[in-house]
Amino acid sequence: MNPLNIPYEKYKLSNDLEVILFQNKNIPFTAFNIWYRVGSANEKKGKTGLAHLFEHMMFQGSKNVPKEMHFRYIQEAGGSLNASTSFDRTNYFEKLPSNDLELALWLESDRMGYFLDALDQVKLDNQKSVVINERLERYDNQPYGLAWEKLISNLYSEGHPYSWPTIGFYDDIESYTLEDVQSFFKQYYSPSNATIVIAGNFEINKVKLLIEKYFDEIKNNITPIQINAQSAQLNETKFLQYEDKVNLERIYIAWHTQNAFGPDDAALDILSDLLTGSKNARLTRKLVYELEIAQDVNSMQYSGKYGGHFMIVATAKPGKSLDEIKKIIFDEVSILTDNNITIQELQRSKNIIRSNFIYSLQNIDTVADMLNLYNFYLGNPDSFNFDLNRYNNVDENFLKQVVKRYLLNNYVELRIVPEKSDVN
Repeated sequence: MNPLNIPYEKYKLSNDLEVILFQNKNIPFTAFNIWYRVGSANEKKGKTGLAHLFEHMMFQGSKNVPKEMHFRYIQEAGGSLNASTSFDRTNYFEKLPSNDLELALWLESDRMGYFLDALDQVKLDNQKSVVINERLERYDNQPYGLAWEKLISNLYSEGHPYSWPTIGFYDDIESYTLEDVQSFFKQYYSPSNATIVIAGNFEINKVKLLIEKYFDEIKNNITPIQINAQSAQLNETKFLQYEDKVNLERIYIAWHTQNAFGPDDAALDILSDLLTGSKNARLTRKLVYELEIAQDVNSMQYSGKYGGHFMIVATAKPGKSLDEIKKIIFDEVSILTDNNITIQELQRSKNIIRSNFIYSLQNIDTVADMLNLYNFYLGNPDSFNFDLNRYNNVDENFLKQVVKRYLLNNYVELRIVPEKSDVN
């Protein structure tokens, strides 16, 4: 089968639950993937982290499924499962032997329709503790762990839906009430605010009947509140420095760029690969191997529904200067604006992106998630060829213009340095 030929069927149930089906009888598995159109961007000040909390709460049982049994049922059937939360959406997914797909439909429908029936204060308190511990381990007590939080709170203006971390702030997590959780669920966990994708080896007519059986009678709750996000912009360059329990200094530089699938989004992905995607990439070669002043250097283009940013991160070697690292970074950015991009390095980046893209589609659970992603951002699940062609259409001149358009603008610079010793 052509990995980019994904024949799908898309329809809605009577309650406006969106369904996308992709049949592939060449594999023994079927993937179930559901996106709820709610992420941390839908939260408000003082209640950050609620979307991520639900990633935990939704496994604490529903009307007909005891606490923790969602995991056990799937794993005993030989399947796998997980969930994730981003700024824009919350995603739950299972992969099962095809003859056990009905199990996933029952479990997911029960928590969509009857989660509140099993919700209580004990479960909430338990999961608040779990999330607080997660925050402490992964952020507060992790070297460089608060850098992302400090960066986005300065890159995005106060009140912008991307200005707080997905996990939420410590005080907000502690303050969640049962009413907060009930209200959030009613607001966002409704059939009309979700899309399910089923991909793999199944009989289409049979699966349609099962989907109707388990999901069609679930009623919608409150209409979700629409986000009115102001345009992300930076009126001045910001310089920040924080001490942390780290051994090596690190610099973060971030610029505003473009939303997901915007005209320049793919070119910025290519730029990231040109700069740090391999040992021979421009910044990696210069900072790590030629000058030997950086321990590592990475870059990324993040793009979401309400904004995007390009970030470069470099860790200094012991005794080396962040000022020198920063100078090299901006020197390389300047070089890229002077028609210094070769056809060979551009094609190499395109080839890497293409091969990684096609390789990822060997996993049916990845295909299911991509169908949901394209549906969410583009309204067309079968955008695989469109997505890949975005990269093919980038030439040297276009990439140069993109660098000028974004990386010569105001930026946020964050430096994380070792804590000063208290010893005199």
